[in-house]
Amino acid sequence: MSKSSAADLPTRIQEDIQNGQYECVICTNEVVRTSRIWSCSTCWTVAHLHCVKKWYTNQMKAKDENQHPDQPEGWRCPGCNSSLTEDPGPYHCWCGKEHDPKPIPGLAPHTCGQTCSKARGTCPHPCPLMCHAGPCPPCTLMGPTQTCFCGKHTVTKRCIESEYGKGWSCEEPCGDLLPCGEHTCPRPCHSGLCGACEVPVLSTCYCGKEQREIACDQREDILESFNYGQLKAADHDPEPWFEGSFHCRNLCAREFDCGHHSCQRPCHAQDEDVAHCPFSRDVVTHCPCGKTPLASMAEGLRQSCRDPIPHCEEPCGKTLPCGHSCENKCHTGTCAPCFQYTDISCRCGRTTGRGICHQGNVEDPPLCFRTCKAQLNCGRHECGEHCCAGEKKAAERRKQKRSANVNIEAEHICLQICGRQLKCGKHTCQQLCHKGPCQSCPEAVFDEIACSCGRTILQPPQPCGTKAPECRFECTRPRPCGHPTVNHQCHPEDAPCPKCPFLVEKPCICGKKILKNQPCWFEEARCGLPCGKKLKCGTHECRKSCHKPGECEDAGIAGSHCPQPCGKARKSCEHMCLDTCHAPFPCKEDRPCESKTFITCPCQNHKQEVRCLATRFNPWSTRETTLRCDDECLRLQRNRRLAEALNIDPETHLDDHIPYSDTTMKLCREDPTWAQTQEREFRVFASSPEEKRLRFKPMPANKRAFLHSLAEDFGLDSESEDPEPHRHVCIFKTPRFVSAPHKTLAQCMRILKNQAASAAASAPRSPATLADRLPTVQPFNAFLLRDPRFGLTIEELEQAIANDLASLSRSGPAVKVATNFLPSDEIVIKATPIATAAAIATSLAATPQSIEAVLSSAKPSLAKTISRLGLAGAVELCHTDASLNVTRKEGDAVASASGWNAVASRGSWRRPAVQPKALPASTPGRFVALKKLGMRKAKESEKVEEDWLAAVEKEEAGSGKSGESGESIEAEGNGASA
Repeated sequence: MSKSSAADLPTRIQEDIQNGQYECVICTNEVVRTSRIWSCSTCWTVAHLHCVKKWYTNQMKAKDENQHPDQPEGWRCPGCNSSLTEDPGPYHCWCGKEHDPKPIPGLAPHTCGQTCSKARGTCPHPCPLMCHAGPCPPCTLMGPTQTCFCGKHTVTKRCIESEYGKGWSCEEPCGDLLPCGEHTCPRPCHSGLCGACEVPVLSTCYCGKEQREIACDQREDILESFNYGQLKAADHDPEPWFEGSFHCRNLCAREFDCGHHSCQRPCHAQDEDVAHCPFSRDVVTHCPCGKTPLASMAEGLRQSCRDPIPHCEEPCGKTLPCGHSCENKCHTGTCAPCFQYTDISCRCGRTTGRGICHQGNVEDPPLCFRTCKAQLNCGRHECGEHCCAGEKKAAERRKQKRSANVNIEAEHICLQICGRQLKCGKHTCQQLCHKGPCQSCPEAVFDEIACSCGRTILQPPQPCGTKAPECRFECTRPRPCGHPTVNHQCHPEDAPCPKCPFLVEKPCICGKKILKNQPCWFEEARCGLPCGKKLKCGTHECRKSCHKPGECEDAGIAGSHCPQPCGKARKSCEHMCLDTCHAPFPCKEDRPCESKTFITCPCQNHKQEVRCLATRFNPWSTRETTLRCDDECLRLQRNRRLAEALNIDPETHLDDHIPYSDTTMKLCREDPTWAQTQEREFRVFASSPEEKRLRFKPMPANKRAFLHSLAEDFGLDSESEDPEPHRHVCIFKTPRFVSAPHKTLAQCMRILKNQAASAAASAPRSPATLADRLPTVQPFNAFLLRDPRFGLTIEELEQAIANDLASLSRSGPAVKVATNFLPSDEIVIKATPIATAAAIATSLAATPQSIEAVLSSAKPSLAKTISRLGLAGAVELCHTDASLNVTRKEGDAVASASGWNAVASRGSWRRPAVQPKALPASTPGRFVALKKLGMRKAKESEKVEEDWLAAVEKEEAGSGKSGESGESIEAEGNGASA
């Protein structure tokens, strides 16, 4: 079926849509009766609504990306390229009354069936037709009555014949009074004002010597002038007065009353009386300078106005234009130039010299050699003039640069041609040199502008610099790789085609492997393996992952040195050399070794981490090689001797010491089965001398905390690796590790259970056992800063509290502090002891209790500094383990213990509270005295002995019953076994 051939556009559009013959200008598919459509209000082109919305979105996106100042507002119609300001909007009928209209059988497509009622541009009548496509037809109704321009006639016509916007003319003379007030407008009936009066009028000059025709509006003021005979009429006597209306170029030349002199003024209105002669005796009474009366001069007796006016001998004294007085003698006429010497300024006003006054006149001042450096209005050039008159003004303008509307002085307006390349790339700017971007190229192009494929063309003429049009056809350029192209729209040559998505095999850039499933466009495939090539030093291998040739670690480093550490074993101490690679030269070993090692006490109970400090000249450094045994060591030795005397196992019977931290035991009680499983892993790892590293599976944070705490108890190093949810714990053996604890977690759990049972049983009888019921309390070893200031850094904090931290070591044992941020955004400042040779020799090594005392004494000063500087909200004392987990804080609901109670919470002397057997009163002995001491402590709970061993020895000395000690030992042994 062929397209519609109807005479009017609305009918053709509706018939083509009805018959499926109307194509969308964007997608070229048919616009049918059921399509959601959009219609242009300028060219009435119909298109699919979704196509137009996509067209609109693409144009708005391109407009936002370009940001060109000269781009037109709105978006272009896909049919006529007209600029539209409103977005496509929703789907509606042709007249716009109904949104989302439903097809009505028997009616035209996309119509609502109502009256169109659209307003016409110039006609007051709305469209009477039914809702239709395209423009409304012209109105055939009678329009309102219209008056002609001059208002003399009226007429009534049909709307189609009326020009409401233009009006109409009756073609009769206008007749309105012109601005001169004398003549009327001779033009035919016209619109607008009549304008100036151009009627020629015969006019006479003011002096009456000339007459000529002048346009009425060009005459000057009309003034009455006396006709003293200069204006004559040919046929009758002239009038005595006439009206002058312009100035002629002649002098007046009318004689004065003396009859000898005439008026030398230019043309002016004449009076009836003759003017008095200005040279007469009664007018001229003084000499020309006005200082001397003529009556006082011998030659001043003039007889008539023609007698010369005598001069006096006085100086003239009239003020000259320069401001000086005329120094010549009394004279007639103008004064001579000033010859006085004065200070004359140059044109720019910055240089002053001595000279004759008239040489420094304003019209031609002298010039200095100063060059003006002021910027011209273009901002690109400097003035460069010698002695510039606007230099001073430019300096004042620069001072007021913040004020608005500062005008550039005339001397500093750049008159050069701009000459910059325009955006078209072909022409240069021909305007005067200016600031900011140049305007669009004013030239035109008379060639066709086509897209890359040549199927979309813009016809000439076009503005110069017009880009190739957007093409709606597909790009046909082949790919260099040979793979099929991905369907995409035609684009300019400078824009690349989409990347090839096909997967291929590619060698990695280091050439070790062939990688599969690599995108075709990817040029630098990497296998991720270490390079492994020998470096220039010949000893180390490149550790960088897969990289281009020539980019190894030592690339660009002069000589044969590589950046890796040496790694060779030092001959002085067999530790690893940490200096930068110095191959092929041997290690110098002149500096002390910084590697860490451990020293222990003779009983192997205490260990301390120290630096090796060995050198080539001193393989054995001056540091202490052993530690001194402390009270804890002595206690263990006495217990061991006691166990040997009683012939019992000290690990399970006599010694109830728990080798695990409170954090470990607390976390163990939460899940004992899982904790004992992990302990078995630790013990297997500890018993394998060849194993150096143990890795656990990813687990929650609370279970990772248990592993860190257990590793600290075993003397192992622990570290959390990888982010959540794959974060896991790795355990490492270091020189700090000696052996696994002798007691298991299950044994320690039983010990704690027995202690709790005995404490509960003895609580009603003895208040002194209150400490046994308290949870194990660990001394404070750190400060906890809550709510730190936003943006606070560790360097800033340490600098602010340096004086407060320095006082820690002065007021107690030697400690070092370390500042760290916790995951909760709190800050912990932890104090750790420093094992110095002097402290070990004098038994002044730091203990947990001494560290707590030092921190408690320093807290008020530190809190005051923190509050004064606003570094944090509060300062608290806390205890942290090796992984910086806060296990106890100041103010927690746990009773603190000190002195004997603190020793009791960690000492191995604690045993299950077993009720002792009743012994005869006649068998006192060594261990009976110990029991008596315990009973006395229960009764006198307020008096606590600091050294229980000394108390035992004192009690033994007071008993004096050494002979009965065997029975006491046996009784004590039975009680311990129970």
